Amino acid sequence: MIDETDIDDLPDSEEPGHEPENPRCGFVALVGAPNAGKSTLLNAMIGAKVSIVSPKVQTTRSRVLGITIEGDSQILFVDTPGIFTPKKRLERAMVAAAWQGAHDADLVGVLVDASRRGIDDDTRGIVAALQEQQRKAILVLNKIDLVKHRENLLGLTAELNDAGIFTDTFMVSAATGDGVQDLRKFLAERLPEGPWLYPEDQISDMPMRLLAAEVTREKLFLQLHQELPYAATVETEEWEEFEDGSVKIRQVVYVQRESQKAIVLGKGGARIKQIGLAARTELEAFLERRVHLMLFVKVRENWTEDPERYSVWGLDFEQK
Repeated sequence: MIDETDIDDLPDSEEPGHEPENPRCGFVALVGAPNAGKSTLLNAMIGAKVSIVSPKVQTTRSRVLGITIEGDSQILFVDTPGIFTPKKRLERAMVAAAWQGAHDADLVGVLVDASRRGIDDDTRGIVAALQEQQRKAILVLNKIDLVKHRENLLGLTAELNDAGIFTDTFMVSAATGDGVQDLRKFLAERLPEGPWLYPEDQISDMPMRLLAAEVTREKLFLQLHQELPYAATVETEEWEEFEDGSVKIRQVVYVQRESQKAIVLGKGGARIKQIGLAARTELEAFLERRVHLMLFVKVRENWTEDPERYSVWGLDFEQK
């Protein structure tokens, strides 16, 4: 059973109970261009959903810590927002968070969408930045299940390795799991020696309020990715637990215009009901309890300029 406790507030008595004699522990940052498959790979590594997945690019807003055990190692994955050329305040804050995650990590994995033709400008920018920082990284070619000709993978690998920053190359499919276990074992063996930082059954450090909001935001994107721009966010305003073990979660979907509110609600409220049903089903499976989910839609015209929203996501509002 998972409760709403923020992991950072766990008492000292809840230390890992089966830490090995020679433990390893460290941070692995997954960076890449938008829609390279970072969130899907993180979820595959952890074996559970800790980051939202959507056909739309740029859906991860804050760094998400996913935790898994591999052998004697505790791997702390950081799923960062996609790195691209930012224009707006929110975009600048997201890209800054991505680079900070890479800077703080023990290992960096650069994800590249192998199904695309050639190397996109965002990936070239990431490689160039790592070269400038003299930072070594691991090349992860993702979506190999979508590549028909193997010579294309070999050519892409050779071109990227010419940069001189990659120590190793892995070819994986985060969607099918192909190659994921090999990558996980490789990372585990190269983490620094040291005690585990989290209980062994913990899979994320995200507070449950935020994780629940992310689940609903994913369902919002999945249903409206053709109609709704990046002008929506979801916040958990109320979390009430009952004696029978169930929980009532009240969330608000904030949009920037009345026309967007109508899109989210749908005719007669049908769309928001579908979104709520999908979110509730996933939350009940994850929390292992009955969930009463209440969704409301409100207009907040300038939420992307509200410092409080950035604080919730762990982003720097003042990022220039």
